[in-house]
Amino acid sequence: MATHKALTRDGLSLSSRAPAEQQEAGRALRQTIPRKSHAGWKPPGNRPDPIQLLKDSDEGRIPELLPIRYGRMLGDPFKFLRGGAALMAHDLAPTPVTGIRVQACGDCHIMNFGAFATPERNLIFDVNDFDETLPAPWEWDLKRLTASIEVAARTANFKSQDRERAVRAAAQSYREQMANYGTMSPLEVWYQRINLESLVKNIPQDVDRERTRKEIEKARRKTVPIHISPSLIRDGVKPKIRDEPPLIYHQSEQRTAAYRNRVARALERYRESLAAPYRVLFDRYEFQDIALKVVGIGSVGTFCEVALFITGAGESLFLQVKEARSSVLEQYAGASAFPAHGERVVIGQRLMQAASDILLGWTVGMDPGRHFYVRQLRDAKIKPIIENFSASDLAIFAQWCGYSLARSHARSGDAAMISGYLGKSDAFDRAIADFSVAYADQTERDHAALKLAARKGKIEVQLEHG
Repeated sequence: MATHKALTRDGLSLSSRAPAEQQEAGRALRQTIPRKSHAGWKPPGNRPDPIQLLKDSDEGRIPELLPIRYGRMLGDPFKFLRGGAALMAHDLAPTPVTGIRVQACGDCHIMNFGAFATPERNLIFDVNDFDETLPAPWEWDLKRLTASIEVAARTANFKSQDRERAVRAAAQSYREQMANYGTMSPLEVWYQRINLESLVKNIPQDVDRERTRKEIEKARRKTVPIHISPSLIRDGVKPKIRDEPPLIYHQSEQRTAAYRNRVARALERYRESLAAPYRVLFDRYEFQDIALKVVGIGSVGTFCEVALFITGAGESLFLQVKEARSSVLEQYAGASAFPAHGERVVIGQRLMQAASDILLGWTVGMDPGRHFYVRQLRDAKIKPIIENFSASDLAIFAQWCGYSLARSHARSGDAAMISGYLGKSDAFDRAIADFSVAYADQTERDHAALKLAARKGKIEVQLEHG
């Protein structure tokens, strides 16, 4: 494994050299880490049992929710991949890297990209999940993204040539956009946003462009399902969160005065993490209710709550209070520089995203070792529905993901050096496509192992319906 000896601050690779010098330094890295070395995947002989590794990552999760987690992962290989960030982090750790570090997402699969509203209410395209974020090699994010494209496309029954086209579109877009960012000043890079409408305008085929616009409008109008946003009931004068077990429900202690007092103290810490102007906004709302909420595949079993706040006029605000655990990357990339994992998530998100939620903040719970981050609940997010994609849709969306990831990495990493390493040819793209196919094969084997463990009763599974 090659290590680039560059100035590092906060775990990131930085340099004061000119872009041309950094590009040359990046090209020189090919001598020790050839681009073709990224191709393929073979599990080492001492690779641990994948199911045991997943079970190890369950430590500290809410036991009664684990059957839901495994029930979701059992659905198909793509759901398995989404829930197995810890497993893939283990598998990526020994793969070749250049040693150039960025603020990495850590769970960079295709479903963690989409469009959402900025504070100015414009729709931009960006990565949008940061539970595992940490300074780490840029290759890990890109390999998880392209492998997820291959696995998702297999699950949706795309032909092999269409899958390869999409994977290479993501890698090529990352490479070309990184070259573009490598010529910009750091300030110019930080000003960059990927406007959703501009992406749509650049879709080459009229029929694809119009279909994409219709899908976006449909997603904007779509009613938010209960597992994303809760519904309310009237309990006397003020509203409360409606129980919708097993996805949203009140634990008995959440209704007690003692618990509400603990929540109030945690919220005061959260308030202090906000910028002063946003504290004024937050102070217009009064805490009303809180309930447990089951979240996405990878986070099922972690402690997550949805909190309801209301104004004097009865307007509601939902905040998600989500547990922040140790990143799956820390074992391989080094410990976080932040004592609170909620702060790690918040800082990582602000480093990677072009525009973050104005109410994004963090706190520490009353229980020892419980860290949380807080955000608005699904602020106008538009997520892909891959099973509805055509082959051209998949390639276009993959291209957008590669573009977005390059922009996120360029904010904290050395874009010129990464670009110098990647070069202008498709050598790296081909290697990544080869890796993605091989790792998709591994994911299918691991998913089959989960199915076998479920049949033998080694893991408890709860399947969801509807």
